[in-house]
Amino acid sequence: MSKSAVLGLVFAVSLMAGGCVVSQSKYNMAVQETQAAQADLERVQQQKNALEQQVKGLKESSGKLLADAELAQAELQRLKDSRDRERSGIEERIKEQEQKIRDLTAQQRSLRQEIEEARQRNETLKSAVARYQKEMKGLQAAGPPASQPVPPRPPVPPAPVRTTPGSKPSTQPPSNVASVPSSQPGGLAPVNINKASANDMVLFLGLTKEVAERVVANRPYKVRGELIAKNVLPQATYDVIKDRIAVAP
Repeated sequence: MSKSAVLGLVFAVSLMAGGCVVSQSKYNMAVQETQAAQADLERVQQQKNALEQQVKGLKESSGKLLADAELAQAELQRLKDSRDRERSGIEERIKEQEQKIRDLTAQQRSLRQEIEEARQRNETLKSAVARYQKEMKGLQAAGPPASQPVPPRPPVPPAPVRTTPGSKPSTQPPSNVASVPSSQPGGLAPVNINKASANDMVLFLGLTKEVAERVVANRPYKVRGELIAKNVLPQATYDVIKDRIAVAP
């Protein structure tokens, strides 16, 4: 509102209040009041402008703070995702290491068992070798060494009850048994367990078919005692036939 309009309005109000004739003093008072109102109006306008400017600044600050908050939220989410991925990777690696530990433990347990079994076999073999070396020394001390590892013994007929079906009959001529040495005066030569067939062992040693095949399957033998060390024959069976076998290559 312009100053002249305000003055006109005040003047009109004064005329209406006091009639058409207005004294100079009243007029001056009205003018002063009008000027005071104008000053108040300008002051209020300035305050309004200042407040609007302040509101604008606050809005700008709020926008910046909102943008910063969004950036901070995005960074926080990125850190959370990175932490989750890292945690997942660590858990996966932990599981892999635990599985490796279980596998290695199982392998170690199996290896220990194999070592123990090998140690037992080695002890058994050492004991058997020592025993048979002692026997061989005793045989050498008893007489001069023969061409065969064990002196020949008189022929022993095979036990019929131990012959399995399908084995060669005992009446088969010796010429058909290629792996058994020919007889010598005074008895048969020992059966070479490194060369004789399973049927020959059934025929000349009285073994069952199954035991004879097991003897063949565990070749070669360096000493007779390996039949015990390799769990091929029980001790009782070995004691019966040990003097009728040889291990010539």
